[in-house]
Amino acid sequence: MASAQPDSSAESLIRVENLCKTYSLDSGINGTVNSQVLYDVNLNINRGEFIAIMGHSGSGKSTLMNLLGCLDTPSSGHYWLAGRDVAALPENELARVRNHTIGFVFQGFNLLKRMTALDNVAIPLLYAGVGRAESRRRALELLRQTGLGNFAAYQPNQLSGGQQQRVAISRALVNNPQLILADEPTGNLDTQTSGEIMAVFERLNREQGITIVLVTHENDIAAYAHRLVRLKDGRIVHDGGVTA
Repeated sequence: MASAQPDSSAESLIRVENLCKTYSLDSGINGTVNSQVLYDVNLNINRGEFIAIMGHSGSGKSTLMNLLGCLDTPSSGHYWLAGRDVAALPENELARVRNHTIGFVFQGFNLLKRMTALDNVAIPLLYAGVGRAESRRRALELLRQTGLGNFAAYQPNQLSGGQQQRVAISRALVNNPQLILADEPTGNLDTQTSGEIMAVFERLNREQGITIVLVTHENDIAAYAHRLVRLKDGRIVHDGGVTA
């Protein structure tokens, strides 16, 4: 995949050009069948933006999120993240990008059940080579910022859904990422708790300037964002106001 010139704007954190994704599926008798999920997606996200991505099941929003998170690679096109053409990077470099540049928040929380909240938050720092004492100090500081300082020794099954998601957000923040990718972060939460979690995202975006890209199927959750990207059949059909 040949490299092209990145966006010269210092404000641009994410830029994708003509991004396509095709999966090759083994259908058995008929051999390999190619299934294209994304078609020539073009998208620019500036630093400090808060964006919601919406679309029906099968629209390609999860595939796009995986590509933006460097969890998958495009079949063609270009993806620049913080000025780097990450679409061309090998897996070991993509792992470094994921650990140092991106924080992930998932619908299912993805916490390790046998570890405390403190140790769950500290894990990315340990992977990055930070010492255990410093990792735990920084993890505790983030738990305090998200209102869970008194729950550091609790295991996930001792916490409510909202508290578990706050632990997940703390973990996403522990390496000071430039970007948070949140995939249906309120999908397992009730209405009141969902509002509390979205208030945390709003504060992070407003006070710390963290870029947030949120995948959701709920209009009331998307309304917290400042910009809406809507996908249909693998193509962007709207990029603008959140009321569309």
